[in-house]
Amino acid sequence: MVTVTTVDAPMTIRSRLPALFAALVVTAAPAGAQTNSGYDPRSWVYDDATNAVIPPSTPGQIDEPAENESAPPSWSPIPKQVVSFGDAQPAGTIIVNTNERRLYYVLGNGKALRYAIGVGKEGFEWAGSDKISDKKEWPDWRPPQEMRSRVAASGKSLPIHVAGGPNNPLGARALYIGNTLYRIHGTNQPWTVGKANSSGCIRLTNEDVIDLYARVQVGAHVIVRQ
Repeated sequence: MVTVTTVDAPMTIRSRLPALFAALVVTAAPAGAQTNSGYDPRSWVYDDATNAVIPPSTPGQIDEPAENESAPPSWSPIPKQVVSFGDAQPAGTIIVNTNERRLYYVLGNGKALRYAIGVGKEGFEWAGSDKISDKKEWPDWRPPQEMRSRVAASGKSLPIHVAGGPNNPLGARALYIGNTLYRIHGTNQPWTVGKANSSGCIRLTNEDVIDLYARVQVGAHVIVRQ
């Protein structure tokens, strides 16, 4: 049985991710996603009282996404839930199940808070463990050269720098994983959550990443499983 509730249980643990993963890259938004999709992330409203970004509810406010994306006409976010969780990990641990496309924030006492996530596309899957090394609100995005070269080879282009804000592909919050280029972050394309289409990063809706960000502390243990 699944119930929905609110709890607090941060905790920090040390671990390490193999250097192999440090070579991979952050989530890419398709070129032109910020201007050609028809979706204006500024239509999401920040509610200071609940510290959450509220998605638009009026039909038709979310248009079709950028090329290579496919948002259903009646897209709606997958709600976070408190679920039973039998994994013997300390409270405050983050467990990512890429096959399930869910992230679990361990609450303790056999419970976890489950979020829907977007994960790495084919060829960008990974598994390992590390810790949260940093947290940023409305982070800047600087696509690494490897990503920019890969996109350029397809005849498109990526900017060198995108300032933090509602049009930034990293969304409202970012949790940095060790010394790698991986992040757990928000997105300005919320319909991509639940799919395998990133370059290895874990993406949540802005509403969910704001909630997770408030719970997680720097040093929290992260386990990514396939």
